[in-house]
Amino acid sequence: MHERFTFERIQKAFRVRPDRPFRLADHDPGWAGDLDVPKKERKEIADRVLEESRAELAEAQELLYAADSWSILVVFQAMDAAGKDGAIKHVMSGVNPQGVEVHSFKHPTAKELEHTWLWRSMLALPERGRIGIFNRSHYEEVLIVRVHPHLVDAQRIPHAKVGPSFWQHRLEDIVAFERHLARNGTAIVKFFLNVSRDEQRRRFLDRLDAPEKNWKFSAGDVRERGHWDAYMEAYEAAIGATSTEHAPWYVVPADNKWISRAVVAAVLAGTIRGLGLEYPRVDEAGHAELMAARRQLEAEDD
Repeated sequence: MHERFTFERIQKAFRVRPDRPFRLADHDPGWAGDLDVPKKERKEIADRVLEESRAELAEAQELLYAADSWSILVVFQAMDAAGKDGAIKHVMSGVNPQGVEVHSFKHPTAKELEHTWLWRSMLALPERGRIGIFNRSHYEEVLIVRVHPHLVDAQRIPHAKVGPSFWQHRLEDIVAFERHLARNGTAIVKFFLNVSRDEQRRRFLDRLDAPEKNWKFSAGDVRERGHWDAYMEAYEAAIGATSTEHAPWYVVPADNKWISRAVVAAVLAGTIRGLGLEYPRVDEAGHAELMAARRQLEAEDD
């Protein structure tokens, strides 16, 4: 990351373009900017990008609420220990918490399994004027469920035959779902925090070594790590099929948290800026009411 990077350039650098073949192997999880620039300077630049982005997000959130036309849906997907929680915490730390909703999607409940697999995501969508964050999302249905296809059985889908066409249909449903949202005023931005297998191992060991981090670790994390290659195949298929103009994916290098947080913040700030929002304008009748209110208030001093 270098001074020449603007919000727009950062968006362009990490965006998965729908008109090009997508290969996850082309994206380096350990990317940390221009190696000709000293690491200290690169970290300072990343910190500035993060701070500038957070300041812009704080202003943009107020404008988003006032305009009351768009909502923002931010999707985070990643392997365990990639830094989703930390990214959400650091990037959104400057915004008004009343205007942000974070939903974490875990194993479906019995009630959720009584509905279609997109139902619970629909219930959690942000209202106009608000930012909604999905910490994991509807994409779990083509990720963990694809790696563990027996999970489809619990959904009791009539005549379901799990195979290539089954997953293709789900990806098509996601594209249609997100197109519907975009057409009706929900701007969508999706982040895959791309952590390497070696870095995940290091972070797991760190959680085991530090008592205050033991709560973050689960034996299931290691079991899922054993399916690493299958997950990478599932992510590649999902991202390649669903990164569209109206709902783009950004593959974010996540081995260095100072990089991933700066990139996420810059992309999100740039996304909201790109909506071209304006504060509502008061018409003549409304202006007359404001002037009448002013006269009434000023008269109270007499």
